[in-house]
Amino acid sequence: MERVEAELFTDGGNDAVVRLPGRRFPGVLVQGDTLSTLSADVAELVELCAACELEEARRVASLLRQDLGVKLQRYTDALDAHGERRPF
Repeated sequence: MERVEAELFTDGGNDAVVRLPGRRFPGVLVQGDTLSTLSADVAELVELCAACELEEARRVASLLRQDLGVKLQRYTDALDAHGERRPF
């Protein structure tokens, strides 16, 4: 393990926006439990699609999109607040 100093653009809670040394753009620190939940949601979506359960798949996809949209908005808000250019 290596200890480094990072720039913190938001509070240190879940989905913190940070820039690691040597990186041009900040990233989003996703906690392990959140990453596991996102992975499980995608796996559920794949299973629903494979089973042709399209209404439920649409519901799960919509929730996933909403969750990721909130994370992306937090990221863009943090960059805007600090005068940083977006990588996209």
